[in-house]
Amino acid sequence: MKLLSKKSTLKIASRWRGLKMGIYILVTLFTLQANAQKILTKKEALKIALENNYGIKLANNNVEIAKNNSSIYNSRMLPTVSGLAGANYDNSNQDIVRQDSVSTNVIINGAETKTYNASINLNYTLFDGLGRKYNYKQLKETYNLTELQARETIENTYLQLFTVYFQIARLTENTQNLKETLEISKQRLQRAQYQYEYGQSTKLELLNAEVDVNNDSINFLNTKQQFLNTKRDLNIILGVNQEPNYEVETEVNFTPLLSFEELLLKVTNNNVILKQNEKNIMISEYGIKASKGGYLPSIGLTSSYGWNKSENPSTSFLASSLSNGLRAGINLSWNIFDGGNTKTKVSNAKIALENQEILQQQQKETLENTLKNTWEEYHTKLYILSAQEQNVITTQNNFDRTQERYKLGQVTSIEFRQAQINLLNTQTASNNAKYDAKLIELELLQLSGQLLDVEF
Repeated sequence: MKLLSKKSTLKIASRWRGLKMGIYILVTLFTLQANAQKILTKKEALKIALENNYGIKLANNNVEIAKNNSSIYNSRMLPTVSGLAGANYDNSNQDIVRQDSVSTNVIINGAETKTYNASINLNYTLFDGLGRKYNYKQLKETYNLTELQARETIENTYLQLFTVYFQIARLTENTQNLKETLEISKQRLQRAQYQYEYGQSTKLELLNAEVDVNNDSINFLNTKQQFLNTKRDLNIILGVNQEPNYEVETEVNFTPLLSFEELLLKVTNNNVILKQNEKNIMISEYGIKASKGGYLPSIGLTSSYGWNKSENPSTSFLASSLSNGLRAGINLSWNIFDGGNTKTKVSNAKIALENQEILQQQQKETLENTLKNTWEEYHTKLYILSAQEQNVITTQNNFDRTQERYKLGQVTSIEFRQAQINLLNTQTASNNAKYDAKLIELELLQLSGQLLDVEF
């Protein structure tokens, strides 16, 4: 075996010291930054999102619009009152011939006529075939439907929020594991450097250790960058625009769930999609009744109080007149045949109702199937999590033993590196299983309509 010259050895040592110093500074800065950052709890993240998330803001505004539309002021059930006023002026040349031929004609140039009027008018529909009654009920149910749509938006925001939040938590733990792996690789490189300097190992051993440090550094930096990018994604969901100087909770607590049968009952009674379908069915039923109102007559009441005054020229029988008083009337209209328009509306409203009932049945079957799949996947993930946690214990013990034997020279660096990689992989797999199981649990809670009731 050909040994390196002393000059080459010093160059390698110098290069390693520079690399080691750069990695040390990077890790130190990252650690100091992490220690200086506040913890953004799940509860705080929810509060911020509910106040600032753009989708939730839009949904709340839509609820306000539906609330305004469902007001009695938009129902046509109240009377209308209007005021009118006017004045007219007429200047004309008149040639008057009386009926009795004895009288002479009267010719007036510039005959002036002035009239004035003012009135207050009231109109009220006493009965319109029950159309407005059911239209008003439709508006009320539309408001309820909009509230359910807002609830769906909030539920989806919950899931979106925690998908990103737990991704940050996942990357937090993965970054920590990579940092520890990098530290161990640095120690191994330092050991290989000393062994090489004293002729106890080959250059290949040293280069392999250096390559592993570089690879671990790259993995650490990539994960850190993904970590920062995901924090910025969380800012979008939170509806805030600031530097992501915070950490998140990595502790995961699982919610005790009901049995599948109990969850299925919850889905039937509480799922927001089914609730929306129920409202659409009610709206369609009221639509049929409102359309049938076209077969019935309508009765209206009119009333007004008016004031009228006129000033007439000498050709008029009356020099002036003044009148005021109250008028009232009631009217009935019945569209006996409207060319089949009402019949078409009723037929289409019945088809719309049938479509909503079909959609309701489809949604029930789809949700039941989704619940089965999610339920089984959840329990599979819990089993995987338990197995991976045991794997972490096993690989940690294996790595500790391998590390001791490596220090004693009883195993090769390749065996040591493999034990190190096995430990890192099982730690990563355990983290993934933990957060995957929690996200699936949240999906189950959303399906059963319990997501907004969970305490985080």
